[in-house]
Amino acid sequence: MNSRTVDLIATDPPFNKGKNFQAAPDSLARGASFLDRWSWNGDEHQAWLDRIEDDRPNVLRVIQAARGSYGDDMGAFLCFLGVRLLEMRRVLRDTGSLYLHCDPTASHYLKQLLDSIFGRRNFRNEIVWCYSGGGVPRNDFPRKHDIILRYTKSREYTFHTERKPYKANTQAVGIHSTYSGPHNRIDLDRGTPLTDWWDDIKTVTGWNPERTGYPTQKPLALYERIIAASSNRGDLVLDPFAGCATTPVAAERLGRRWVAVDIWNGAHQVVIDRLEKEGLMGPNGGAGSRLFHRGQIGYRTDPPIRTDFYAAEGRSNVSVPGLSAPGSGGRRRPQPRPRTSTRCSDGRLRRCES
Repeated sequence: MNSRTVDLIATDPPFNKGKNFQAAPDSLARGASFLDRWSWNGDEHQAWLDRIEDDRPNVLRVIQAARGSYGDDMGAFLCFLGVRLLEMRRVLRDTGSLYLHCDPTASHYLKQLLDSIFGRRNFRNEIVWCYSGGGVPRNDFPRKHDIILRYTKSREYTFHTERKPYKANTQAVGIHSTYSGPHNRIDLDRGTPLTDWWDDIKTVTGWNPERTGYPTQKPLALYERIIAASSNRGDLVLDPFAGCATTPVAAERLGRRWVAVDIWNGAHQVVIDRLEKEGLMGPNGGAGSRLFHRGQIGYRTDPPIRTDFYAAEGRSNVSVPGLSAPGSGGRRRPQPRPRTSTRCSDGRLRRCES
């Protein structure tokens, strides 16, 4: 993708959980699987390290520190994400934002990695998404939250405040309990701004109609909140770890253009199936047909060719070196070429790139 073409990146990459994930065999996402296990010798590519060392030596220092404090697996994981985060920053517009979904396994390491790539002054929020359900450990507090790290590319960015109703006692009194005086009354109809602590969105459980069976599926409401907050209608949203298509479906529902990338062969069909289920796809499916009421979808398995300044200067049009390097035995790794689906709002089938 060309530089400075994306308004928002909202993505849910692997978490470095040290385990295997596989979709239910009788589900919409059947066949989807990936290994979220990492090793320095098996998953680190010298071309990635060379790119990081040449372009951002401070990023390399974060990776090396993680290897020393946590282990080689965290270093390999950060190397894998580091080259991709460098590319994410490159394709973002100067007013763009990134939301990176993770959990406490690696969130503090990813925070340092993102500080080194986006700059610590462009850190905006550590959003905590709380939920319930699942197992309860015997000797620990239950781990029932994820982390979403929000960064912007610059000090100028898109943001729309979401509000929620005031608590019942505040509504009854009509003024905030910590305020006093006639000029501190609040607007009860407008509500109070949402904070960075989100406990009102449930996970996708077995009975949820959204459920595709994808092992790490996130709810549409979560990504609709993100997209509504940091983009406008018609903006371009990118998810480079699209999985079961939550981000593109949420973007489509909110009238945004989108690009979804994943190495799973079935990801493209899940996008179509979910959009059809949402009533967002036209009557005729298949390549080249009109799929949307407001646009069309394109699908490709070859790397898009960059046409911006860097390619014109004769530099490689493959943004991340080593993407075609040998992978490691069916892991969620760069060996398979990413499948890219795009939706454009002008009714033409094309890549959403300028």
